[in-house]
Amino acid sequence: MRWALIKAAVAGTTMVALAFLIPLGLMVQQTARDHAFTAAERQAAALGPALAITTDQIAIDRALASTDAGGLGRMAVHLPAPAAPDALPGAGGPGGPTIGEARAAAGDVSTAGGQGRSFTVEVPGGYALLQPVAVDTGRTAVVEVFVADGDLTRGVSTAWLVLSGVALGLVAISVLVADRMGGRIVASARRLAGAARSLGAGNLAVRVPVDGKQAAGSPEELREAAHAFNTMADRVVQLLAAERELAADLSHRLRTPLTVLRLNAASLGEGDAADATRHAVSQLEREVDQIIRSARRDPEDVPAVAVGCDVAEVVRERVGFWSALAEDEGRRWQLAGADRATPVPVQRADLAATVDALLGNVFRHTAVGTAFSVDVLATETSVIVLVGDAGPGFSDPAAALKRGEGHGGEGSTGLGLDIVRKLAESTGGDLALGRSAVLGGAEIRLRLRTRPDGTPARAGRRRSRGALFQK
Repeated sequence: MRWALIKAAVAGTTMVALAFLIPLGLMVQQTARDHAFTAAERQAAALGPALAITTDQIAIDRALASTDAGGLGRMAVHLPAPAAPDALPGAGGPGGPTIGEARAAAGDVSTAGGQGRSFTVEVPGGYALLQPVAVDTGRTAVVEVFVADGDLTRGVSTAWLVLSGVALGLVAISVLVADRMGGRIVASARRLAGAARSLGAGNLAVRVPVDGKQAAGSPEELREAAHAFNTMADRVVQLLAAERELAADLSHRLRTPLTVLRLNAASLGEGDAADATRHAVSQLEREVDQIIRSARRDPEDVPAVAVGCDVAEVVRERVGFWSALAEDEGRRWQLAGADRATPVPVQRADLAATVDALLGNVFRHTAVGTAFSVDVLATETSVIVLVGDAGPGFSDPAAALKRGEGHGGEGSTGLGLDIVRKLAESTGGDLALGRSAVLGGAEIRLRLRTRPDGTPARAGRRRSRGALFQK
């Protein structure tokens, strides 16, 4: 923007300067020419009184030498011939001797004397002014004044240099003013862009100054944009605070039913099912407490969490957790491909919540006794988690992926698959819904990118059954 303003200022000032300075320069050139010929006419008129008194060559030569042009050898007098006794009045032109250095042709001199008017003719090295002067009633002399080419352009070069200097000065001033204005505009825009980047990076305290020394000289539009940015940042802080309070309040409301569950679980006695129930209730209490603490904590005080976990390990753990419920409901299940480490660039807690959401959909949206399977497929650039079941499948896969469009009955919010999709997209992967080629029901494909690559990952084959994923 700064260079654009400077270029615009240079272009505009140059056009204005040329529009005024070129005609002015031409006028100066014409003025110098007119001044040279006017001076020549004055020199010629200076000999008029002497010629009116006498045509004696000695006297005329003395008068010629007393003038500036005559002293420089630039003036001549063409005297008329002696009058004949029978000559008519007004018929006697030059034809007599010439005093001084003449440059004009004899024909031009005769024309000037015969017509009785002055004019200029071009001669080698310049121009000659021919001025007729009446000597008496019958004869006319012609005064010739030489005007050199240098006299016609005297001072013109200096005038052009001065005008060019004025034009350059105007351009320099316009560039300086445009640079100062552009610097203020660019500085304001950069402050606004820097604040936006800082806010995007998580600095909620950043604000753009709209008053004071830093904002001085900023355009009104950029000050309005800065004020709007500050208002937006304040609103973001308020919304985040309200969201944290809402999460904390909602989580706190779960404490009462959790307490009832914990008491009921304690009265179940001994056994694998009772132990699994008590373990699940304890884990749920820990998750709720963690949500409350995270919501109450200042975002700036949240410690950095190492990103990265093993998909196979997380899937084995979560499938093991859900296997107890699967045995209670008589569901057959199978896990394949989770026998070796498959690291992905996501947090362990987020991946565990994602796997829980996928398995929870199976238990929530299929009938008791419906079988399911979980496969982990590793490619060069991705890790794919396939969750299939033997249920009815998806009637409308596109609607199932819409946030908040839950149609799974009571307890369905429609946010589970959206959470899964966001985790996949955070790594550059994706989420796809289809039909299981083996179990015949729904199949969800979660693809997590392990490294950037423009080539899409290939799904590969399931190690346990060799069935290809079908979208």
